[in-house]
Amino acid sequence: MSSQPPSATGASATSTLPWWQPVLFAALAGGMGWGIRGQYGHETGAMIAGLLMGLVLVLLIQPEGASLPAARAVAFCTVAIGFGGSMTYGQTIGLTQNAPVIGNWDALRWGLLGLAIKGGIWIGFAGLFLGMGLGGVRYRPLELLAALAGAVWLLFLGLALLNEPFDPANKALPKIYFSADWHWQPDATVAELKPRRECWGGLLLALAGLVAYAGVLRKDRLARRLAGWAFLGGAIGFPLGQCLQAYHAWNPDVFRAGLWVKLDPHMNWWNMMEITFGTVAGATLGLGLWLNRRLVAPPSDPAEVRLKPALEWGLLVVGVSLLAGTEFVEVPQLARLIDIGLLLGIIPLVAIVGGRWWPYLLVLPVTALPIAGKTLRQLVVGEKLIAPAWGWFIYLVLPVVLTTVAALWFARRAQRPNGARPFLRRTLLLATWLYFGLNYAFFHFPWPWEPWTGRTPSGIVFTVCAVGLTVAASVPSRPQRALQGRGR
Repeated sequence: MSSQPPSATGASATSTLPWWQPVLFAALAGGMGWGIRGQYGHETGAMIAGLLMGLVLVLLIQPEGASLPAARAVAFCTVAIGFGGSMTYGQTIGLTQNAPVIGNWDALRWGLLGLAIKGGIWIGFAGLFLGMGLGGVRYRPLELLAALAGAVWLLFLGLALLNEPFDPANKALPKIYFSADWHWQPDATVAELKPRRECWGGLLLALAGLVAYAGVLRKDRLARRLAGWAFLGGAIGFPLGQCLQAYHAWNPDVFRAGLWVKLDPHMNWWNMMEITFGTVAGATLGLGLWLNRRLVAPPSDPAEVRLKPALEWGLLVVGVSLLAGTEFVEVPQLARLIDIGLLLGIIPLVAIVGGRWWPYLLVLPVTALPIAGKTLRQLVVGEKLIAPAWGWFIYLVLPVVLTTVAALWFARRAQRPNGARPFLRRTLLLATWLYFGLNYAFFHFPWPWEPWTGRTPSGIVFTVCAVGLTVAASVPSRPQRALQGRGR
């Protein structure tokens, strides 16, 4: 693979792939992944959506060649989508639906604008790094480390420029502020408002810097374009999903008649907002990738491995320790680190681009570990719904061991020709049903033939999505015809 996108002497994107496939299946992946994220939260919860969308899109657009380049592209998308988890958005949603502002159209418009900006940033990182993984430009570990260090510097600059001052005690808030503000509730006290510190400005500047690095400096057209499409998907999806929830809050009488009389008590409108957000974001990203499929690099060269095994495994120990520490250990220093998701992503991204084992381990056990751990903590430690021995085995040991074995098996075959398709298919099936199963247990198994709860409608939606992704992973491959030109 050269430093520039190679000419298409057999580009992997196919002229026979209909547009609706990446749109539909990425929508299912995004809807299920982002809906499940609602139960697990933060950066690691969002990684489920990035993983599922990355797997299904790479499977549809570039399933040829060795599995290592495919695993790197999926791992890039998985890590990058977590950066937005640093942003606070609950009070931004509150501007559109909380009782004190219902009927205030200015507050509604301002809240939706904030959600559009935050949603665009959130998904924009995923599109950028997915494009970097598929576009054919070779990124080296030290070079990427320098770019990410620059992005962190831009993040702090953006915080200073756009997210300061923040002194609620003296009613000093940023000029552009999308959380609880005295502008909307002038008579509220600090204790009633509880203003939240925002970081969207820092992340926006960091995203812009990385887009400039990849798209302008490195001339990675696919990364630049997918960043734009992903930003658009997030900017539409987040406010659109919230419009459903806000409509419910603004118009309660509509839901006291007809079918809603029985259905509304069981609707989790917050989760429906999340599902809609992920669905729209996934569909838009899928469309953007399909329209730019001629920029996807052909699987001509084996991916380089630049990190020595000792360094790669050392980075794994450090990275997993930081991940587990931020999620499960109350350490103030680590708690401050998790507020900067971009900073936590440096080790994984550098190890993914230069390592042989990291891409597979990130896609499989590293992503599964916090989700399995949170499920265990909720059902076994918190609710005590199952005996500890069985709970530890079913919800933590089995998922981690299964994904680790799969990752090591695939990694040992990283450079085998035509290994990408079986890796993508099997991993998509495993990830789909693993996260569906863990979340279904988290939901207390809301079988639709049992009395409905607030989790039953979401469970039905996730079932439909899981079946659809199984179809995407299982259908026979279409005969492919290589494209003879690359898009401009």
